[in-house]
Parts: sequence; C-alpha cells; structure tokens
Amino acid sequence: MAFFSSTATVPQNLTFVSSNKLSFSPSSTTSFNFVSFPSFQSKFCKTITSSPQITRAHAPPTPSTETTTASSFHGLCYVVGDNIDTDQIIPAEHLTLVPSKPDEYQKLGSFALIGLPDSYTVRFVESGETKTKYSIIIGGANFGCGSSREHAPVALGASGAAAVVAESYARIFFRNSVATGEVYPLESETRLCEECRTGDVVTVELAENRLINHTTGKEYQLKPIGDAGPVIEAGGIFAYARKTGMIPTR
Repeated sequence: MAFFSSTATVPQNLTFVSSNKLSFSPSSTTSFNFVSFPSFQSKFCKTITSSPQITRAHAPPTPSTETTTASSFHGLCYVVGDNIDTDQIIPAEHLTLVPSKPDEYQKLGSFALIGLPDSYTVRFVESGETKTKYSIIIGGANFGCGSSREHAPVALGASGAAAVVAESYARIFFRNSVATGEVYPLESETRLCEECRTGDVVTVELAENRLINHTTGKEYQLKPIGDAGPVIEAGGIFAYARKTGMIPTR
C-alpha cells in the first residue's frame, strides 16, 4: 500500500473513547506528522455493481432498484457466527494486494470472507465474481477479532457490503472500519445471528436504530453508532478531518 506523510496543524484532538463514540477535546494548537492512507472508496468505489446493485453508504445516490444511503441500508443479509477473525475475513496471503490500485481493490473484494470454514456452504462472494449480492453482514460476538489488519474492513467494503451488524466487535476492527470509512459497524441489542438467515431481505434504519427483517416480518433494536457515523459517511477519518477543517484540504 502506498503511503504519504504530511505535517498539519490540528486545532483539537480526536480520540475514540468507546466502541461507538468519538470525543473532541479542546486543547492548544499542536502540530502532528500524519501518515495518511489513500482514500480508497472516494476514488474507486462510488458505485457497487453487484447484482442487485448496491450504492455505497458514503457515495452519491445512483438510480437502482436497491440502494444504500447514509440513513438506511437495504438488501440481502449474510449471517455468520461468533469470533469471526480477520483471517477469515481476508486471509493473510491476500494482504499483498494494494487497495489504492483499482484492480487490486477489486480483487481484494473478491476474497472477502473467503477464509470462512467449509460449514458455511454459501459463499459470500461467488467464485469468479468480484462483488457480493449480500449488502449487510450479520454476525455474533467479537466480530473482527485477531490481527489489526486494515485490509479486513477494506475487503468487505470492496466486495460491496455496506454494513456489518454484530452483537459485539473487536475494538481494532471497529476502529479500522471507522478510520477507512468502508463499512458501518453496527451493534445489535440481541443475537441477530440466531434470528436471521442468509438470504433474508433486511433494512437497517440508522436514524431509528433498528433492523427490519422483511422475510420474517420482525424488527430489532440496534445501538446508536454515535459520533462515528459522520466519520464513516465522510469516507474515513482523514476525509472527515479535511471536511471539518481539522487538517488542510489537499
């Protein structure tokens, strides 16, 4: 992955104080040396061309039968269990792919969740395809555990997934999801992985903090994503910092 560094003056500090809260604490003006990651989604992933077509949460709306906006997600769900680790999300042998290169970003998406055991008989991304037909992933406890690889949420975003709804997350996966702006990591009040089945049609309403399973007719409460939401919608932490004037616009 290509990196670039720059020195910026930041008027206030941005810190994560919980799994779904960001805190801005006033302080004196301080200079930092930032190492910034490429803005993958803003350049290469405005529209997802999976079938059915899904539009990324932070992308401008595109006419389609099923769309994703910053306030709601709608589509098929893919259900996994507890302790889905980063090696199951994107195995280590694929970490040589550089997400800032469009063709390699696409390949990264094609390998999303390929490390799941054989007990998952339905593949998240079909063989030979680069996009998934499942726009929402539903998981159990401790989703994203294991390594700190940023490729994990990037691979999910590259595959066309817009959100993960899990009982709980490994903290570093949650942070990487927010920092990259690739997927919304939403927490459920109940074990939705035992309530939903792969292929169910669901809608996630961010403003109302709920998930609707249209296949079963049931609704479930979600935990508010809090201040992390605007960061993801902006396209990641550096895009958000530029948008809000915390660091200069390039």
